[in-house]
Amino acid sequence: MTKTDSPPPARLNDLVVLIAQSRDARAFELLFGHFAPRIKGYLIRLGTSGAVAEDLAQETMLAVWRKAALFDPARASASTWIFTVARNLRIDLLRHERRPDFDPNDPAFVPGQEPAADALMMRDDEDANLRIALAKLSPEQAEIVQMSFFADKPHSAIAAELGLPLGTVKSRLRLAMVRIRAALGTLP
Repeated sequence: MTKTDSPPPARLNDLVVLIAQSRDARAFELLFGHFAPRIKGYLIRLGTSGAVAEDLAQETMLAVWRKAALFDPARASASTWIFTVARNLRIDLLRHERRPDFDPNDPAFVPGQEPAADALMMRDDEDANLRIALAKLSPEQAEIVQMSFFADKPHSAIAAELGLPLGTVKSRLRLAMVRIRAALGTLP
């Protein structure tokens, strides 16, 4: 059979099945001779350059060799299956080309500067002082501070949950903040 001769579709299906069943090199050679130039022409008509079309045709035929067991002649002809493989490889290539290259200097990928040791020590001291100030609050004030700042609940939700008037919740929170500021030495 020459390159210009086209085997009947049933014969093409049989060749793919032979590759799947016994890794038949002669069947692959016949398929390659038939499909490689047609795939290259198809890809060029889709706008792919000649060299890239040649590479994709090679990759397509390699995929046929590797994945012949996935071919089901009841679902599609060999031509349809092979051209679908080629089309999918072209789509994958286009997606890869459109995806921007990774820039290791992009600020999103550069870790933030570690705080200086003295800043860490100051923050630890401030945290410890805040814990001491919170411990000095009355249990009612501490509970409202915890619900407001740590649980991020609105004042109305705190009032409803504790069964207190909204004004009482706001008063306790205001007095608690005055005591915390005084303990931290941040009163104006």
